[in-house]
Amino acid sequence: MRPLLPILHLAAGHHGGQAAVLKQAVNGHAQADLSKVPADRLLSVMTRCVFNAGFNWKVIDAKWDGFEAAFEAFDPAKLAFFGEEMMDDLVSDTRIVRNGQKIKAAIENARMVAEIEQLEGGFGTFLATWPAGDQVGLMNALSTRGSRLGGATGQYFLRFCGWDAWITSRDVCTALVREGVLDKPAVTSKRDLGKVQAAINHWHSGSGLPRAAISRILALSVG
Repeated sequence: MRPLLPILHLAAGHHGGQAAVLKQAVNGHAQADLSKVPADRLLSVMTRCVFNAGFNWKVIDAKWDGFEAAFEAFDPAKLAFFGEEMMDDLVSDTRIVRNGQKIKAAIENARMVAEIEQLEGGFGTFLATWPAGDQVGLMNALSTRGSRLGGATGQYFLRFCGWDAWITSRDVCTALVREGVLDKPAVTSKRDLGKVQAAINHWHSGSGLPRAAISRILALSVG
């Protein structure tokens, strides 16, 4: 596997130079200390990612104030105790996108966050202390303990909440095929995820750049 610098040069050729690429590659969602981010804000980001999946993101953005109101400002301690009656109210609430499965997932994820808050020293701390080189393990933990957090949804949640996350977008996967990491421009198995993790860790070790930035550089190197 070649080092990151030639890939950065490819991206620079497409996007106005190395400085421009490095600027575009910065994760604007990064947190200086993720452990200090309140659980309700993390649950808000998580729910937004769940609802974004399969929907036009602009529709979700336009309704987000309504989501905040309908979901009690995403206080996990409150949402964890929502029963069937509250579920019925949410499914008919015009302030939000009335998708029953995603509403149910939001409540189930609130219960997960509330549990981690109580038992593991805080959800932000749980995320912040997870080893940075084991995104695959964290994604598996979230998808196993939570609801509808597999695949791209879990990756986007980690990126948008401020964790240093890579995303296996089409362009990233295309670049990884070019670099000999993947056989096809898609991640379809745990084995593929392991290959992506190993490659990103390799380039992080050699360059010192954040893993989210490396992911962006890969995407930008495609064109």
